[in-house]
Amino acid sequence: QGTCSPGGMEVQCRRSAAFDCMPQPAACCPDWMAGLPDALPLSRLSIPGTHDSLSLFGSRRLRCQSWGLEAQLAAGVRFLDVRCKLARGELHIYHLCTFQRASLRGVLRRTLRFLRAHPGEAVLMRIKEELPIFPRPGFAARLHRCLLEEGQGRVWCREEVPTLGQVRGKIVVLEALAREVLGIPYEQLSISDAWNVLSLERKWARARRHLERAAGGDPTTMHLTFCSGNGLFTCPEEVARFVNPRCYQHLRRRGGQSVRWGVVIMDFPGAGLLRLIVESNAPWASGHITAAPSTPTVPLRQPHGRGDRCRSRHSSTHCPRRCPSGRTLLPAPRLCRRTSAPVEQKRVSSSCWAPGNL
Repeated sequence: QGTCSPGGMEVQCRRSAAFDCMPQPAACCPDWMAGLPDALPLSRLSIPGTHDSLSLFGSRRLRCQSWGLEAQLAAGVRFLDVRCKLARGELHIYHLCTFQRASLRGVLRRTLRFLRAHPGEAVLMRIKEELPIFPRPGFAARLHRCLLEEGQGRVWCREEVPTLGQVRGKIVVLEALAREVLGIPYEQLSISDAWNVLSLERKWARARRHLERAAGGDPTTMHLTFCSGNGLFTCPEEVARFVNPRCYQHLRRRGGQSVRWGVVIMDFPGAGLLRLIVESNAPWASGHITAAPSTPTVPLRQPHGRGDRCRSRHSSTHCPRRCPSGRTLLPAPRLCRRTSAPVEQKRVSSSCWAPGNL
């Protein structure tokens, strides 16, 4: 993977099947969810994602991605990690103290523009306040207002893990707020995020264990594995150069099998690694990635977490209200019903993956 040769040394060292820090991805797969059945819970999927998805600017110690938002979505990324700060009454995208030249409103608009063009897809979006010593007063209210105004009725802000059919064409919010509930509660999911890397080997060992936990764990619980990291003696790119190829080889050993890897979150992912994650959904159908995957429906249960929390199945007109934990359930933006017929036997285009160094 990515071996250097005269004449092509720079490009090949910056791009391999597992790692890519070029400005544009080597492959494209904008409609890979379209062939999956509506009844499939998101917790049963293998989903490629990016860590600090908008972190494109700053020093080498800060940059986590080289592809812009639209390029990530076109390449098949369906989990976005969005970090915001409330400044001058608006939510702006930051990595630590570095402004990433984007706003949450802009990110929502661009993501929904992609979903309008690809209505069979869904995008998970973790929205987090970046580096608050204490939660900024007004952050949750501003976030809720932003989702209402920009969501256009196509944002899932309930606590339940939905089926794919419920959220096609929508953004699924994974909230990370201190006191309010606005979306699937992030801390109740199964998460491996050892971001402070002192040893690259230990970082990969923890990620590998969690990937195996996802593959064999409760199918009704969402699993998120962060393959990304940073540290005093390393940086996101160095971690990705070490971890991504090992992740690629680990997933490749189970290639052709039906494996639920959960949400696999990376810095600088290569097109081959994205492809392995996406194709692990495909064996449910006859053939390979060009076939329409299918899977039995699994009854949903409340995700495991720290204690029980009240469910937001009530109408939004009854919000806000208090959970036993003292957190406030904010009113969810209205959800529009799907008017199209259920997608059961769509086929993913055979040109889904463009030629590249895979």
